[in-house]
This record gives sequence, C-alpha cells and structure tokens, in this order.
Amino acid sequence: MNSKSSQVSSARNIAITGVIAALYVVATVALPFASYGPVQLRFSEAFNHLAVFNKRYILAITVGVFIANIWSPYGIVDMIVGTLQTFLMLSISYILAKRVKSVITRLAISTVVDSLMMWIIAAELYYMAKVPFWATYAWTALGEFVALIIGAIIVYIISRTINLEK
Repeated sequence: MNSKSSQVSSARNIAITGVIAALYVVATVALPFASYGPVQLRFSEAFNHLAVFNKRYILAITVGVFIANIWSPYGIVDMIVGTLQTFLMLSISYILAKRVKSVITRLAISTVVDSLMMWIIAAELYYMAKVPFWATYAWTALGEFVALIIGAIIVYIISRTINLEK
C-alpha cells in the first residue's frame, strides 16, 4: 500500500471511529433515565455488535462509553469501570467471533458475551449505589440482552447491504 492510500485508509478509520463513538454518546445521553443505574435499557449498546465485524469498533465504542459515562451519576468510577468492562467484553466477543462466518452466529456470540459480562456493572452498582448484586445483575443483563436483540436485528439488516468488515 502506498503512502497516499495508507493516509486515506487511516483518515477513514479515524472518521468511522469518531462517528460511531459520537453516535454511541448521543444514543446514551439522549435517554439518561434508561442509560444509567440498576435498571437500565441502554439502547446504545446495540452498537456493541459492530465489534464482531472489525476490531476498530472496539475502540470506537469504548471511547463512546467513556464519554457517555461523563454524565453518569456514578462519575469517574463509572467512566473507568464501564469503559474497562466495555473494552473487555467487546474484545472477548471479537476474539470468539473472529473466525465465524455466519453473521447470525457472530451476533449471537456478541449478545451472550455482553449480557453475561454485565456482572461487572452489577458489582460497580452494588458498591456505588448499595443495591443488591444479584437483582442488579439480573436487571442489567436483561436490559443488555433486550438492547442487543434489537441491535442484532438492525445490524443484521445493515450488514446485508454494507460490508461492516471494511
């Protein structure tokens, strides 16, 4: 690859990363009552499915979570814990789905991994909000699962016309 096409590719990756991060932030902050706390349905989590197509989305969504959590009532703790949890679960999803050809299976992997990984957020809320761990885990995992099922349908439809791996 020559220098000019490398620069275009790099600029394209930066632009895509910025757009996805911004969309995640807007989708989270626009619905704060549903995005933070022991019972949440963070619709922006639908973006998590992008990570099984291209590792660039891991960074994009992780940055989006960090910025969105600036508005969290749990402050810097949520910025750190939520961001690290996102990076970890997206990385696991990416690794597990890397060699999977079926888009539906990739989306299923993402849905299961991300829903199960909500124990980290439940633990954060257990310490920060003094809420019961298991009930919080159940509610946050359920909210994650619902957002991811909705997201899987949307991402599947988009993936049929747009190559998300590029």
